[in-house]
Amino acid sequence: MSRAARLLDLLQAFRRYKRPVSGASLAEELGVSLRTIYRDIETLKSQGAAIDGEAGVGFVLKPGFMLPPLMFSEDEIEALVLGSRWVAERADLPLGQAARSALVKIAAVLPDDLRAGLDDSTLLIGPGAPLAAGESELPLIRDAIRKQRKISISYADVNGVCSERVIWPIALAFFDKARMVVSWCELRNDFRHFRADRIISLSVSSNGYPQRRAALMKQWQAKEGIHLRSRLGD
Repeated sequence: MSRAARLLDLLQAFRRYKRPVSGASLAEELGVSLRTIYRDIETLKSQGAAIDGEAGVGFVLKPGFMLPPLMFSEDEIEALVLGSRWVAERADLPLGQAARSALVKIAAVLPDDLRAGLDDSTLLIGPGAPLAAGESELPLIRDAIRKQRKISISYADVNGVCSERVIWPIALAFFDKARMVVSWCELRNDFRHFRADRIISLSVSSNGYPQRRAALMKQWQAKEGIHLRSRLGD
């Protein structure tokens, strides 16, 4: 194992502990000597890590520390590249641009050998279905989800029958051929899934919905989450 990988593993181990952990416990967990643990702790401190404690008492990493060159393994970099390329191909324009921008920022803090992996990744994304006309409103929907705002929509079902709905959007599901808005529907007084390409028009309300989005997500996951894929054509 390289020294950089060992330091990353030590950093990740520290983050799993909320209370001081002994050097001996860290050494056993990482499969290295106690002397190596003490030396690596000093190295992390010299890089700016706020590690409190001492030998025989225990050590704890204060929250918020991030060591840029050690943030990602090679597999993690490939996962980031693959995910960012997928978003760039499948999501709306602002989100795709954000994915490309994130990769640029990641590249700026990586060592040269890892930075090369961003451009040399062999994991590719095939072309996806282009966004439908109604899906141009995805940025507005994403913003409404973040702000927990109600949305009024005109919606056409699979048979082309239109209805007016007031929904509480809580999530967006991205499929290869469609994007789905997971919502609470005031008309049906229940959770419903709306294909973004069937939304004829929408307006975001200044009113927030009465429940916390996190609570609604838990209710949806318990009741509806496993059925989302089967309802894609509804």
